[in-house]
Amino acid sequence: MPTKRTEPMVGVDIGGSGIKGAPVDLDLGEFAAERIRIPTPIPSTPEAVADVVAQVVDGLGVAGPIGLTLPSVVQGGMVRTAANIDKTWVGVDAANLFHKTTGRSVVVLNDADAAGLAEVRFGAGANHPGVIMMVTLGTGIGSALFVDGRLVPNTELGHLHLHHHGEAELWAADSVREREGLSWREFASRVADYVNLLRALFWPDLVIIGGGVSKKADKFLPLPDVDVEVLPAELQNDAGIIGAAMMAQELA
Repeated sequence: MPTKRTEPMVGVDIGGSGIKGAPVDLDLGEFAAERIRIPTPIPSTPEAVADVVAQVVDGLGVAGPIGLTLPSVVQGGMVRTAANIDKTWVGVDAANLFHKTTGRSVVVLNDADAAGLAEVRFGAGANHPGVIMMVTLGTGIGSALFVDGRLVPNTELGHLHLHHHGEAELWAADSVREREGLSWREFASRVADYVNLLRALFWPDLVIIGGGVSKKADKFLPLPDVDVEVLPAELQNDAGIIGAAMMAQELA
């Protein structure tokens, strides 16, 4: 008797430059149709972003609940921080806002947590025991921490103090590489500094490097002088959408 397939779930990844969504086949961990991307509005206020999310969701033409990511600490649908989006997000009940705008059941989570969920289930962390850390390198640095497959949410470890450079994301984010014109060797050295800090604090068994720069992982991995396994994200920049869809499935 053939196995019944799961209906695609909608995931939406809200970033500093673009809002991307797609229906996701959660049997395979891949998009069930082309993603839709619309630039993030400026300013990225809650109302403006919610309107764009509604456009993305309507364009996908898939019914059911929605999982959404934000570059923020999110507790019970409430936004607690706003690192790379408008500061007016702090204190907003994002789950309720998106529910009102889309008319759907909604779950909202941190963007790096979503990416990590996808990688641990379908990507580089699949079937890997122990402590796994997902690091997303982009405008800032996102993080997700897993212990035997269970997520410890909202770690926000990109804000850890890294020697005299201040917050780690001001030293080793991909945006810093671009802004300062770093060579890939120089960038690898900075990422290694950050991974070594994580190792000293958490002793992970595996570190997964994600974010947009993971598409160019061959240019800076393996990292120099790092005594922990480091792998590029297999799902690359699709991981956030897939992880968001995984959370949406829990509402179905």
